[in-house]
Amino acid sequence: MKRLPCILLFLVFMLKASLLCSQTVAEGERSTIFEALRWSVPGKGEVVVHQSPAIENLVGERMRGINVETTDSLTYLKVQGFRTQVFSGNNQRASKDEAFGKEKEIKELFPDVPTYVTYDAPFWKLRVGDFRSHEEAYHMMRLLMDAFPQYGKEMYIVREEIKIPLN
Repeated sequence: MKRLPCILLFLVFMLKASLLCSQTVAEGERSTIFEALRWSVPGKGEVVVHQSPAIENLVGERMRGINVETTDSLTYLKVQGFRTQVFSGNNQRASKDEAFGKEKEIKELFPDVPTYVTYDAPFWKLRVGDFRSHEEAYHMMRLLMDAFPQYGKEMYIVREEIKIPLN
């Protein structure tokens, strides 16, 4: 009879300990793919991933790094790609207005395509798009030539650092 309270106390202690140990991260809260793969679910098998710890440290770091730029609400990955150059002029007074005027016309017809007006002394340039391949940039150039035939002879594809949205 004296042992019953000790056994009950022991059982309560073990139950609390098992509850504390069984608290794990909820399914949607796992931070990396490796943690999600290691998640053991009865009856669904077990996955073992073999890779360098350096790789595991890089996974999930998508929004930070050397080539990542964050603006107000968007995060971009900066990589080498292609853009369509629509205009380049070196007349100090007229070229700036012409570049911004052409940008406005293109934005009206293609509002989702990013445009970039830059000044690289002594030239004002208007470039359109962020394309990973030359073919994508060429397709955009053909669309622009069809829409604005008067700009056609000035257009060509340039290799440049582009911005890929991450959000």
